[in-house]
Amino acid sequence: MTRRHDLDALRVIAFALLIAYHCGMLYVHDWGWHLKSTHTYEWLQWPMVAMNRWRMDLIFLLSGLAIGLFQPERQPGRFALLRTWRLLLPLVFGMLAIVPVQAYCQAVANGVIEPGFGAFMARYLQLQPWPEGGFDGAEYGVTWNHLWYLAYLWTYTMVLALLLPLLRSRAGRGLADWLGALRGPWLVLVPAALLALYMNTLLEPFGNAERDLLSDWYRHAEYFTVFLLGYLLARSEAFWSELLRLRAPLALAALGLGLAYVPLLMSDLSFDPIALAAMRCLRALYAWTALLAILAWGHHLLNRPFRWLPYASEAVYPWYVLHQSATVLLAYWLVPRGLPVWVEAPLVVLGTLAACALGHELVRRVAFLRPLFGLKRRRGSGRAQAEALPVVGGRQ
Repeated sequence: MTRRHDLDALRVIAFALLIAYHCGMLYVHDWGWHLKSTHTYEWLQWPMVAMNRWRMDLIFLLSGLAIGLFQPERQPGRFALLRTWRLLLPLVFGMLAIVPVQAYCQAVANGVIEPGFGAFMARYLQLQPWPEGGFDGAEYGVTWNHLWYLAYLWTYTMVLALLLPLLRSRAGRGLADWLGALRGPWLVLVPAALLALYMNTLLEPFGNAERDLLSDWYRHAEYFTVFLLGYLLARSEAFWSELLRLRAPLALAALGLGLAYVPLLMSDLSFDPIALAAMRCLRALYAWTALLAILAWGHHLLNRPFRWLPYASEAVYPWYVLHQSATVLLAYWLVPRGLPVWVEAPLVVLGTLAACALGHELVRRVAFLRPLFGLKRRRGSGRAQAEALPVVGGRQ
């Protein structure tokens, strides 16, 4: 199997955007988050909305593509066990050892608890419910915050493992071939129609169930669909050839759809039910076109063995686990000091990057820490080890 450097590079870029997005949440006006700076800006809503509509879809799509290239149908049982180990172990460890700092900072800032991290951890590890409004997930006694992606990805992976016999059947192979044979506008319209259907039927009843694994049916429908599409299309040469052929019109279409959708969404216009349904269709069309454009240009520009790519690919999982706790902790320290934004914001961003880089350097060198952050145990050194990609969107 030829290595797909473009998917590795896009995974790095996707998680870099995730870190940038979470830093932006500290400063975007009128959007709730764990902590907020005293400096917030309405204009930040525009790029944040434009990115928000496809950023997590991209990560789940890349995860599905990576699994499709791995061909789990060869050893489905082993595949399921490996994915369980490499997703649930970091999730549980992160919930008990990394995420609590976010809960602590938020609870202190909300005035629900007194300062003292040791006392907080002693109480947190009892896994008992906290007073309402202390921190996100307080009612459960423990929270996964940004690590929800691992729980969702594990669930979708197990569902996919159960579906493998069906996907290997004649009907399953026929579906994959039909999807791979879509050309021109049909490559955009067919998947976008599914996403639009979810938005118009599931968004209102389930849209507020974000991060609730058992109730988040709108996002499950959307994320699992793009995850499954990634799996089905990963090995379709016709699909990738068509993306390359359409890369310019896809980029222009994504830009045009975004320029139409975001200003309409951010306007003061009120929408009747028909207009609202049309807006949701526009949103779905924008999101899927943006995903195709990203894949197309990534395949065109990034499918080469960059020297930085093995190291960056290994770094993705530890950086993902660490980044939001670093951002929240830095905000907890810096925001009360009343610094001007041109001092505070660079300190938050650069501090987050430095914490992630130092954390990764520690994790990659300490054998027992590696699996806790999703990395394989060392079986050698140098480039061969660096290319053993973590499981967050990467290959086994």
